[in-house]
Amino acid sequence: MTVHFDIDTQLDFVVPAGALYAPGAEKIVETVAELNHRAPLVISTTDAHAENDPEFRQWPHHCVAGCLGQRKPASTLLEKRVVVPNRPGEIAIGGARQIIIEKQALDCFTNIHLARILDSLDADHCLVYGVVTEICVKFAAFGLLKTGRKVEIVTSAIRSLDDAAAAATLADFQAAGGRLV
Repeated sequence: MTVHFDIDTQLDFVVPAGALYAPGAEKIVETVAELNHRAPLVISTTDAHAENDPEFRQWPHHCVAGCLGQRKPASTLLEKRVVVPNRPGEIAIGGARQIIIEKQALDCFTNIHLARILDSLDADHCLVYGVVTEICVKFAAFGLLKTGRKVEIVTSAIRSLDDAAAAATLADFQAAGGRLV
């Protein structure tokens, strides 16, 4: 099964007034929305930080749970969706076309449910896109490669904070067996 990974397309990252805006990210929202709506299944990662999150020692306050900047653009959301918080407990994803994985760290695999969800879906092919290329997209793409899945990054649907670091990330991704589409 092919699963699309919509990485961190949240208002704080994709709109110019966002707290940690990736330049030009507003230009990929329409493409992300199209990819999500065409996908058989979407796993969307979202930062869901507490007010005093340790990450704010390194980065400005962003994507605080429940605040406007933490939301995804409405066009990227699918009707049948479920939110998976990063805490122990039962999760029910049956019937969902979009699984929103909350995280408090850069790496989406820090959500305790993600690996089990992927295994339950029999996902063998992953299409990755979102923001930002050299950080959270990188963690997702390389994490998926480590699981042995076929992984592709959609280059028309990613944006970065540092173009040189993003180019290096994409080169390393290809060298590790990933594919750019």
